[in-house]
Amino acid sequence: MESTVSLWEELVDFGFDVKDARFYLEVLEAGRLSVADAAERAYVSRTNGCDVAKRLAHLGLVQFVEVEETGRGPRRVTMLEACNPDVLLTEVEQRRRHLETLVPRLQAIRAKGELPRVRYLEGSTGISAALFETLAWESPIRGILSMQDLIEAPGREAMRDYIAGRREHGLWLKVIRAEEKEGDLNWPSSEEDLRELRLAPPGHAYPFTILFGERAVVTLSSRRENFAMIVEDPEYARLQRDLFESMWQISTPG
Repeated sequence: MESTVSLWEELVDFGFDVKDARFYLEVLEAGRLSVADAAERAYVSRTNGCDVAKRLAHLGLVQFVEVEETGRGPRRVTMLEACNPDVLLTEVEQRRRHLETLVPRLQAIRAKGELPRVRYLEGSTGISAALFETLAWESPIRGILSMQDLIEAPGREAMRDYIAGRREHGLWLKVIRAEEKEGDLNWPSSEEDLRELRLAPPGHAYPFTILFGERAVVTLSSRRENFAMIVEDPEYARLQRDLFESMWQISTPG
């Protein structure tokens, strides 16, 4: 016969309280016991034994039955009787079905609670800091760049340092630029600078620079607005990358 010690330990692993597991196994092994006897065998106080018996009865593992007591005259007493243990399988199945309906509702709450993280950085220093954060992204970085505005903030020298940083980290830049906003830098597609350029169709000149990563989108304003905004959210970033790719398809290789 299998040791009840190992069985109650497994019941505890399943989620039973220690007292409940011991108490249940004593009733199961005996077939029928009084609450007092089951409590004594399980090393549970009589007061706690009543509570344990009620919990086990609620789970369908034991039931209260009235039997005639012999030896002290005819009278009926309440005893605990063990039910078929396969009720545990029914309990597991009921839990599983309940979880199948509960988990999607919990996921919906979680999705609503996970708002994108948005950061604002002010001034030319903030624009430069946001730009250089993208050097920690995966390759390729995608971007729509307004060169005239980048010349003003973060400035020519910062842009050259950024290109050097991309080369050092092996980060390709897929970039869309508008001829109207090119300025005098004229940086074409370049294997050395890890840059693939396409020119936006006429009418798509924007005063902002936007960089698209796997988990974040960085927006760099013009010098007049003078701020950077970083939105960290994988779903938002994926949507923006998809929009970028649509514009990439209608742009001209430069």
